[in-house]
Amino acid sequence: MNRSWLISAAAAALLAVGSAGAYAASLTMYCGADEAWCQQMARGFEDQTGITVDMTRKSAGEIYAQLKAEADNPKGDIWWAGTGDPHLQAAEEGLTEEYTSPLMSELHDWAIKQAETGRHRTVGIYSGALGFGYNKDLLAKNGLPEPKCWADLVKPEYKGQIQIANPNSSGTAYTMLATMVQLMGEEKGFEYMKALHKNVNQYTKSGSAPIKAAGLGETTIGVVFMHDSVAQTVAGFPIVTVAPCEGTGYEIGSMSIIKGARHLDEAKKFYDWALRADVQSKAQEVKSFQLPSNKAAKQSDAAPDLSTIKLIAYDFKKYGSSEERKRLLKKWDDEVASLPQ
Repeated sequence: MNRSWLISAAAAALLAVGSAGAYAASLTMYCGADEAWCQQMARGFEDQTGITVDMTRKSAGEIYAQLKAEADNPKGDIWWAGTGDPHLQAAEEGLTEEYTSPLMSELHDWAIKQAETGRHRTVGIYSGALGFGYNKDLLAKNGLPEPKCWADLVKPEYKGQIQIANPNSSGTAYTMLATMVQLMGEEKGFEYMKALHKNVNQYTKSGSAPIKAAGLGETTIGVVFMHDSVAQTVAGFPIVTVAPCEGTGYEIGSMSIIKGARHLDEAKKFYDWALRADVQSKAQEVKSFQLPSNKAAKQSDAAPDLSTIKLIAYDFKKYGSSEERKRLLKKWDDEVASLPQ
């Protein structure tokens, strides 16, 4: 066996290894949930399938904006989690792929309706009610009354005590804006947002950031989805979760395959995997307390019971539409964000 043959064989072996690496199955995931849940989903899918996942965590509004920016050259494959309104807007604008999972029959009606509203370019993966939480230690220290209703949050005594996210970047905050419009009517809803603005000390980028700040004692009240507030309490922070007395809106967290996905087969595999009951049941392990969309999935006893909360008939079709969402956000920028505090 001559030396040149050995060198050629070694080179061929190295080339084969390099080619195998180059063509290894992979997936680029944009994630709109908390970091711990995003990591659980990415690593769990990797472990079960061998498909490498490159995960980026952003707020739902930021991911929608990224999809628009990358429309001519998509870099992502799957968008998992985040409020459903921007998912519906992306579906309407043709930024996501049509796909119907064989697991659809296992889902709650609200998850299936989300898919139908989005012409099967998205699907519901969890649900959660909007509300707020407060730091009971700070409340007592400052001699403030316990807030129980939306109306309480605009009272003068809470000036500088409240955080909420910016609705342009946060699906949570957009849900809040759309909720006030539906609960009170547009004119009174915007008057409410203007009054609330006077009491806000910071508009955060992320929807869950306000209650995390409240848990750390950086603000007294955070307007968030109730499951995010419960997560702070479970983690040991002095947070009390409130379902507003007037009623409230809710989200249908969603999942979409990105139009032009470079790894379409892998994206479909993730889509089906993420709808499985056993996968959704693992959310409670990372202290995520949303209501899962698979009817057989298990939910933590600490999770908010949506059947006990006064929910409005949230119009996902209207407030998830591109035209209405853009209009409301512009009006919020023009009439609320521009006001002095």
